Amino acid sequence: MAKFNDLEGKILTQIDVAEQFSDQICFVCNNGDRYQLLHYQNCCESVYLSDITGDINDLLNTPILLAEERDSNDTDINWLNKNSGNYDSETFTFYTIRTIKGSVDLRWYGSSNGYYSEKVDFEKVTD
Repeated sequence: MAKFNDLEGKILTQIDVAEQFSDQICFVCNNGDRYQLLHYQNCCESVYLSDITGDINDLLNTPILLAEERDSNDTDINWLNKNSGNYDSETFTFYTIRTIKGSVDLRWYGSSNGYYSEKVDFEKVTD
């Protein structure tokens, strides 16, 4: 397991599958390192990339100045039942990546019955 801020100082040359509703994004660095944001799906839960704000191309070929992860849980059952499909638990996880060219926010959405993980994993890919 890696920490998302491990990307700071790295230079990304490629970002794969950076599209809405994906469950995986791969970051390729100029030194050959590969990292991925992903979720291992299980029963009774769903986690996916729900939104990308900013231009992904701003992250390429320039050093990463900031790589930050934040999350927000909302377990108010009345609000959830009224607004989002009767889930017992929801989590929004935000990943901000900033370079001198610009900033990109990746928002992941997770929902479950409360017994399964809504966590997004960040891993360094090894052969």
